[in-house]
Amino acid sequence: MLFGRRKKNPIILRDKGVVQWKYATCGYCSTGCAMEVGLDADGKAVTTRGVADAPVNRGKLCIKGITEAGILNASGRGTEPLLRAHSYDPWQSVDWNTALDRTAAQFQRIQDKYGRDAVAVVSTGQILTEEFYTLGKLVRGVIGTNNYDGNTTLCMASAVSGYKRSFGSDGPPGCYDDFSHTDCLLAFGSNLPEQHPVIYWRLKEALEQRRFPIIVVDPRVTMFAQFADIHLPITPGTDLVLLNSLCHVILEEGLADEDYIAAHTNGREDFAALVAEYDPGMAATITGIDEDTIRHVARLYAGAGAAMSIWTMGINQSTHGSDGVCAINNLNLITGNIGKPGGTSLSITGQCNAMGTREWSSCSGLPGYRALENPAHREQVGSFWGVDPAFFPEQRGRFMTDIFPAIESGQIKALWLVATNPMTSMPNTGRIRKTLEKLEFCVVQDAYADVEATQYAHVYFPASVWAEKDGCFTNTERRVNRVTPVSAPLGNSRPDLWIFNQLAKRWEQGRRMRFPESASEVFEEMKALSVGTGANGQPRMLDISGMSHDKILAQRGIQWPMRDGDETGTPRLYADGVFQFADGKAKLLALPWADNNEKPDSDFPFWLNSGRVVEHFHTRTRTGKVGNCNKFSPTAYMEMNPDAARELGVENMQYVRLVSRRGDAIVLAQLTQRVPRNMIFVPFHFHDCVNRVSLGLLDPHSRQPAFKQAAVRIERVDQAEAARLNREMRAY
Repeated sequence: MLFGRRKKNPIILRDKGVVQWKYATCGYCSTGCAMEVGLDADGKAVTTRGVADAPVNRGKLCIKGITEAGILNASGRGTEPLLRAHSYDPWQSVDWNTALDRTAAQFQRIQDKYGRDAVAVVSTGQILTEEFYTLGKLVRGVIGTNNYDGNTTLCMASAVSGYKRSFGSDGPPGCYDDFSHTDCLLAFGSNLPEQHPVIYWRLKEALEQRRFPIIVVDPRVTMFAQFADIHLPITPGTDLVLLNSLCHVILEEGLADEDYIAAHTNGREDFAALVAEYDPGMAATITGIDEDTIRHVARLYAGAGAAMSIWTMGINQSTHGSDGVCAINNLNLITGNIGKPGGTSLSITGQCNAMGTREWSSCSGLPGYRALENPAHREQVGSFWGVDPAFFPEQRGRFMTDIFPAIESGQIKALWLVATNPMTSMPNTGRIRKTLEKLEFCVVQDAYADVEATQYAHVYFPASVWAEKDGCFTNTERRVNRVTPVSAPLGNSRPDLWIFNQLAKRWEQGRRMRFPESASEVFEEMKALSVGTGANGQPRMLDISGMSHDKILAQRGIQWPMRDGDETGTPRLYADGVFQFADGKAKLLALPWADNNEKPDSDFPFWLNSGRVVEHFHTRTRTGKVGNCNKFSPTAYMEMNPDAARELGVENMQYVRLVSRRGDAIVLAQLTQRVPRNMIFVPFHFHDCVNRVSLGLLDPHSRQPAFKQAAVRIERVDQAEAARLNREMRAY
């Protein structure tokens, strides 16, 4: 959006003086765009361009990718390790040995005093896969805490949980090429044009070749909803009811693929009994979607030769997120739309390497989709690493969203944050602020020293950014692609792989284990560990033994599985109808809906909805410092319906205060018909804004917060004081 600008400046393409181009994969969202970073005669990164022969983006980049070179030398980069005794003391620059020694000593002191799990580690979806694997080896095999998770719990945990419950394993089964084969697309809570513009371009390209209906389920009239053939403006938090009702119609009218159901699934009887309760008439009263439309969509989807479903945070960030994902899987299982061209359940992942952390970081288990609960898996990994399997816990520990309450209650005393910023990303940030104050010791490892979480840190590790490092990312469609170092780390910052390896040497057990120094050596270790037999007696699904760094670079990315001897990767999972449970069958799950969300009332009459804008990424640690991103969306705002604004006397571009039961936030009002009369929409990127008021009740399976279901009221505010606060917030 353009604030206060009536006339756009002309676009001028200036010669940046590029003398060399170096290969990388974009480090923002999960699309996985291959790019080249241009260096000038001084070796400075000055621009980027898409790689024309890359199968994902075919030369295209969005605004964030086009401007990504700017983050390498942006303000706020950390260049030296920092140390202090208390969070209120000034920082002191120290050498790496001093910072690493202090960290290891404090972790060991706290574990000796309070137990191994008194130290917690919260990682990210932003570092390279080889780094994730090494961090997992350090945490699981050396430090030994079971309180280890990633910030992907805030965005993709429900998709992970849903895939595991339905199919027996994580791993999106489809690919972008499915857009070119589908006959019907159903999108839940996904605003592709702003969230994942290049994936949207792939969809539009497919539509130019052949028309098929696009159905968007979203309470807001998003850009995607405007382009859709059918928009279903659903009541927040009721997606599960709609999905159960669609399945009701398909079974009731004999539209299901009964041969596929019989051959490849379990649980049909219980599932059918449950969805029989969700007739479209009942569902209409809950979802706000009329009965005839529900029946029409069900018939359209079931009658398509191939149909696919995609979703993003609109499903995941809910108290029913995991059930919603399972319900999408149910829909595709009963219509036979799994594992075939154009038929899939495809979660659109959030971060550039959220898949890498799901696959290899050991956050929820052990590397390569192995489970801590499985004794054979503990034995395999312990033997491979040279660690006594008894050292591993027998079940996964706390999720990220449970780690912070454990700090609050005194069970966790030390926290290591790796490239994540809970001071902006976690719901109810007022509570998070008080929680972090209780830590005895906190380490922040980030490329930017001014990230908000450093307010509570005792040690700061300056890490390198994406294109100063070597390794791989995995994108939404399981495509592994390369990042090569285009420039040296800034100042005395270091790659995350180096930091993890150096810290491991501070433990006797870490000195006994092998921690390869190069990313290619780490990748070879991962390849060896990826081979084996799955629960269904077939070769392991997450097999990368046929890949190498050179092959990945040559093919511009390869989709797993790619086994030793294969020429290239596998575009789709479950094409043979064999799933990852012991009997090889998927599960149809009976999923009752419970109305347990906060809803608008007389005191707080508006739904609060949140999401992304195209210019920014997550907590703006990077894009907030890139001029051509920040100038188009420089400050926190809310979309508000003009009719509701008129009743409250709110004018366009006027500051207002949002108030919930948890806190308040100041935003600019933007009046638009994109939101209904009883709803507002606020981008989640801005510090001290939407998550001051969000609720964040947790999904019982995935422990993912329900960011998108809360109730607020709108109050008038002093405009001069609000403007002063706004200027302070825009300082970065």
